[in-house]
Amino acid sequence: MLRYILKRFAMMVITIWIIVTLTFILMVSIPGSPFNEERGTNETVQANLEAHYNLDEPYYIQYLLYLKSIVTFDFGPSIKQPTETVNDLLGRGFPVSFELGIVTIIVAVISGIILGIMAALRHNKLIDYAAMSFAVLGISIPNFVLATLLIQQLAVNLQLFPPATWSSPAHMVLPVIALATGPMAIIARLTRSTMLEVLTQDYIKMARAKGLTPWKIVVKHALKNALMPVVTILGTLLASILTGTFVIEKIFAIPGMGKYFVESINQRDYPVIMGTTVFYSAFLIFMLFLVDIAYGFLDPRIKLHKKGGE
Repeated sequence: MLRYILKRFAMMVITIWIIVTLTFILMVSIPGSPFNEERGTNETVQANLEAHYNLDEPYYIQYLLYLKSIVTFDFGPSIKQPTETVNDLLGRGFPVSFELGIVTIIVAVISGIILGIMAALRHNKLIDYAAMSFAVLGISIPNFVLATLLIQQLAVNLQLFPPATWSSPAHMVLPVIALATGPMAIIARLTRSTMLEVLTQDYIKMARAKGLTPWKIVVKHALKNALMPVVTILGTLLASILTGTFVIEKIFAIPGMGKYFVESINQRDYPVIMGTTVFYSAFLIFMLFLVDIAYGFLDPRIKLHKKGGE
């Protein structure tokens, strides 16, 4: 297990390094400077600003400085907000994005599993057809389109929920629905298909022969094995939810990392771009690692083997 953890840690470091390198290459490939659009800035002032942020250094020096900032977790000041550091922006925006993402994941997983179980237990019945039709719609409609529809219908027309900002539990409802609908639909379809397969297994038939109630059969015997494929895709869904919050945060004016990330790209704020990219990459890779560890808890038959089948 220790060898596996060390191997995974090395892979995480290499993956983050690749992401950092590609992000740096993309940034320096864009012509111009972050200060080109500053009005009233003459060439001397612009040169001094570029020197202050090390933008006048050769690319390899800038790259090494970026790597140093990542290792020390000190991303420096924002170019467009010089009174703020990137760490300050992360500390202020990430908790909001994290809260939105975690609530969305919980809602998507719980509702998707319940919907999938109901569809499987009522196979080819009205509930099954209704659940799968809802799942198809959830997969088909992009979250930014759904967010617009929710604002128009539930916030503007019916005035049931506030349309924007982030100051109360009521403000969470619409963005969580917009983010959770797609993953919930995927989980529901996957849970249904795996649950139908598990319910035909011999040990389920034996449990029924013993007189166990359908609830005990599902919860104690079928659900654990049916959740394995769901856990498999949780890493991908987690990435899509957390990165999808950037668009949803912009639509609902949520003061999370999406606000700073989108603005940093438009303004070419290099430190903020690098800081948010590295932070989110490291966070998502770490969550994928936790998903791998969860396999062993759900299925003890999963073992770690050396290469070559040893």
